[in-house]
This record gives sequence, structure tokens and C-alpha cells, in this order.
Amino acid sequence: MLGVALADDTDPSGRVARLSFLQGSVSLEPAGTQDWISAELNRPLTTNDRLWSDTPGSRAELDIGGAAIRVGSDTGFSFLTLDDNVAQMQVTAGTVSVTVRELLENQTYEIDTPNVAVLLDQAGQYRVDVNEAGNTTVVRVSAGEAEANGGGQTVPIANQQEMTFLGTGQAAAIPAMLGAPDGFDDWTFERDREYEQAASRQYVADDVAGTEDLDDNGQWQNTPDNGYVWIPTAVVAGWAPYSFGHWAWISPWGWTWVDNASWGFAPFHYGRWARWHSSWCWVPGPREERAKYSPALVAWVGGGAGVAVGGGPSAGIGWFPLGPREVYGVANTRYANISIPGAVTTVPRNVFASAQPVNAHRLSVPVGQGASFATAATPPVIAPIRQSVLGGTPGGGARRPPQALLNRVVVVRKAPPVTAGVRVRVVGRPAAAPMPSPPAPGDTRSWAERARALEHSTLPPAQIRESPAPSRGNSAQAREYSEEAYRLQQQADLQERSEDRSNELNRPSSSGASTSRDNRPSWSSQPSQVEQERAPGNSYIRPQVESRPAPGPVSQQSPGTRFVAPPPPAPVPTWHSPAPPPAPVSTFPVPPPPPAPVPGQQVPPPSSVHAPPPPNRAEERSPPRAPARMDPPH
Repeated sequence: MLGVALADDTDPSGRVARLSFLQGSVSLEPAGTQDWISAELNRPLTTNDRLWSDTPGSRAELDIGGAAIRVGSDTGFSFLTLDDNVAQMQVTAGTVSVTVRELLENQTYEIDTPNVAVLLDQAGQYRVDVNEAGNTTVVRVSAGEAEANGGGQTVPIANQQEMTFLGTGQAAAIPAMLGAPDGFDDWTFERDREYEQAASRQYVADDVAGTEDLDDNGQWQNTPDNGYVWIPTAVVAGWAPYSFGHWAWISPWGWTWVDNASWGFAPFHYGRWARWHSSWCWVPGPREERAKYSPALVAWVGGGAGVAVGGGPSAGIGWFPLGPREVYGVANTRYANISIPGAVTTVPRNVFASAQPVNAHRLSVPVGQGASFATAATPPVIAPIRQSVLGGTPGGGARRPPQALLNRVVVVRKAPPVTAGVRVRVVGRPAAAPMPSPPAPGDTRSWAERARALEHSTLPPAQIRESPAPSRGNSAQAREYSEEAYRLQQQADLQERSEDRSNELNRPSSSGASTSRDNRPSWSSQPSQVEQERAPGNSYIRPQVESRPAPGPVSQQSPGTRFVAPPPPAPVPTWHSPAPPPAPVSTFPVPPPPPAPVPGQQVPPPSSVHAPPPPNRAEERSPPRAPARMDPPH
């Protein structure tokens, strides 16, 4: 059973995948069959066609015009859906790279694996690796953005990011940055580079598959009637379009031409053929219009009854290429190419139906007889047989994938239209979790509760770091910052107070004493200017931003030295007062008794700051200081 019909009730898709590169052992299972055959270059692939790249080093490339799909070794790949708007791909194991060249409106690219469905959100380059067991998927985004769905979650994957999904149920997502490219990546980049540098792209629409193969096999010329045309140069004498290849039955289009030439895809499924200076030339059509795939742009001779060729009793099937401005599938009483010698190609019916090589079985048509044939816009009504779908030598040495891969279930966001022989699990796109709402301005919760809430804030860390520090007196403003930001602000305030206190302790006043930042009197007989300004009843207000001197050198303790203190810093003028004169230096200053406490102020304990040490040992033998100020013994 072929599982195909002679004709589809719906209009066939205008997009198809071209097998544009093959290396090593690559097998194909056409849709609706259970037979594996060796994949062949230029064969169109569509929904439910399966590929298996078997041995190490085997590779395949599929070109769908707006995207290139590359398959690595030991890889099971198939199309769940391929039409004008949807390219839904299945990867049961192995490696697949997808380069989306253009993402049009309403178009969707999706890669479905055993544990996640990956939606490609932008034009870019993507790679998916599925392990042999089918329980681990690695998604790499070299350019673009993607979204993975599976296990009840939606995980975005950004540019230059790698995401590993573990498990087939509730898959765990592990993010990482991209690593170094391997050999498969290098091959992918090189193929993309060849496409980008193809000179033929300036003459052909972007969504025409196979454009890059024209550069090395022909030349472009400007003609007065058809504009720029492409003339093949690597052909034999007497060559004509649609004469070196074979016919195959490929659903949903039916009879489809598969050309032998490496460049033989775009000129046989898009555009038209004409004659220019006694040579066949391909007319690609308007570049600005969206291209539509056709199984073969030919007209037929002999209608459904065939033609008698060469005087023999056997009936043959004949065809010839359509010319410019001739509509595919629409009858025309006068075709431009039918009268050109060698344009009509004919073969026996059995050769046509069994996918045998046309040129080896071509029937000769007497010169001038082609113009007398009756023409038709559609192919003859010939029922396909098994060889029509599988080719002339089905199953000849083709490798089959493991049965476990054929039976493996993949995760999809939307069920494909054709589910026969497909095992899928629809997960859809889960709804996004609701964002936590911030506390109301009149929130009376404790700071610990607010800190726990801020710890789970969705505000990005970069935004937190770039914002100004909040005022701790305003709880509504403080809630906009994370606990880490507030902790860092506290450390900065603590360091600021420590530096300010150190400066003021080392700053001499008019009486030889220093003042502190927190309004506490130092060990001097008279309060300093700053203290006087901060005394009760004074209207002194400290600015929020103040320029402070850099802290002085830190005292050091070294072996053999009791105490080494830095020289006193230069006097720093305070606000609203002139700079105080330098204080007299005394070798053994005796601290005066503390001043009488000012009402409302707390008297601090005696300062532990020592005076400068004696200059030499002789001075150390002088009468000792008061016991309260004696240095500890060695």
C-alpha cells in the first residue's frame, strides 16, 4: 500500500524542501510508505517524509528557500508539517542545525524533540542536539532568539546562549553560554557563507531553493525580451530541459521531476525556459514576487492516450518546457517551445511510471513532428506504482534507523494535520506566571518582611545597581530596591562615617584638639568651631553632599617600635569659620581635665589616641607620665 491518492482535494503547498547536499549514508522513507531507500540529490521532501543519517560523518542538507536545515550523523529527522506558513520539524535523536534566513509574517519554525518543543522566534542560526536515549536536549542559539516549551514551563533562550533540558516529564533547564564550534558547526557556517556570497541571488527571488548552485554551472546574460537569464554551461550537446533525470510520484503534487544535475532544482521547479542565441536559457521570473514551487513546469503531448512515436505500436509519454508568460496547469493552444527541435522528450509508459532514467530510454521524435502533437496542461492519468514512489531500485542497501527512534514520542506545541504514523504529545504553551505586585505605599509590614519580598523582586540587577540610593526614611521608596542594594548602601554609609570620624579626630582645632562627626566633644578644654555650630540653638545644617579630604596615612606597628604615628594632617577649614592656626607640638602632652558637660550631650569615654612617641631613648628615661597614660610594658 502506498498510502497516497492520485490527486489532492486541497491546493498543494507552494513550499517544499530540496535535498541539496548528501554525504555518507543517508536514507529516506517517503510519506505513506514503510520502505527505506537511499536518499537522492534534488528530491523534494514534504510533510511526513523521514530522513535517517546513519554512519559517523554522514550529513544531509535541506533547503526550503527561507531556511536551510542541516542534519548530522546518527540523526532521525522528519517534517511533521511543511506548508507555506509552517515548518514543523521532528528530531528523535542526533543533531540538526537550522538557519532561518527570513521569517515572514505568519510563518512559524518549530523543532520538536522528545522532551521540549523549540519555537524559533527570529531569523538566525539554531542547533538542537538530542542524545541517543532521548531524555536530554541541548538547544544552542548562535544568532536569534528561541522559546522552549515542555514539562509545564516556557523557557526563553537568548542570543549566544545554550540551554540543556533533562528528563522527558518535568524537564529541568540548565542555562550556559555557547562553547567553541565543532566540525559540524564549521560545515554549517561554510554552507551559509556560500549562500550569502552567491552572485545569483541578485537575479533570483530569496525564497527560491538552490540558487547558490547556479554560479559554478552557468552564466547570467541580459536579454531584451526576458531581462537577465541564466545559461547552463556544463551540459552535453543536444541537451534539453527535463531530459536528464526521472519522474517520481511525490504527494501531494503527484508526478514530479527529479533532475540529475547538481544544480537541477531551481530551474525545473521555478521560472520558465526559453531560447537565446541557439542555447537554452532559464528565465527566473520577477525577483520581488514570492516564488511558488511547482512539481514540473512542463506541458504534455498526446493528452491521456499517449502518442505513437517512431512508427511503433507502443504509446509513449511526452513533455516539453513551458516558455515565459505561459501559465502552469492552464491549456494553451500555442506553446513557444513545442516547435523547437529537441524540446519534446518522450519515453515509454513503463519507464515513466517506474522512475527509470529518462535519457537512457528516450524515444526519438522526427524533426518537425513535435508541432503536430496534441498538447495538454496536465500530465496523463497514469496510476502510480510502488516504484513510482520509491524509485527504480527500492531498498537497495538503504539503512534503517533503530525501531526505538521510529516509535519515539516527541513534544509538540500543536498537533500536526497528518497524524498517521506520528507519535506526538501536545503540550501547548503554558500561561505565564503572574508577576508579584509591589507593596502598597501605606505598607506597615516589618523591614524583614519587606526584605524577603524584595529578595524575590523581578527588577533586573542591572537596573537596581544603576538607580540612586533610596532614603531610609521613605518606606515606599525603599521597597523599590533589593536587600543587597540596601546592604551595600549601609556599608558605604559606614565607611563614610569612619573616614569622616578619622579625619575629624586627626584634625587640630584652635586649642590643639580634634572634633568628632557625631557632636561628641574631644579632649580639649574648649569646644571646637564645629561643636559650637552644632550646639543646641544653633541653626547649622549639614549639606547632603559634602567634599571631604582624603584620610591620612594609617598608623603602623613594626617590630622594635613601640608606636609610630603619622604627622598631624594639614588644617582643614570648617564651614562658616576661618582655617584654625596649627596647634603647638608637645613631646609629652598631658591631657587637660574634660570640660564640663553641655546640657543634653553625652560625655564620651577618654580617647585612646596616643600622642607621638619620644624622639629617642634618652628622652624615654625622663620622668614617667601619669599612670593613666602609661604605655603598656614590653
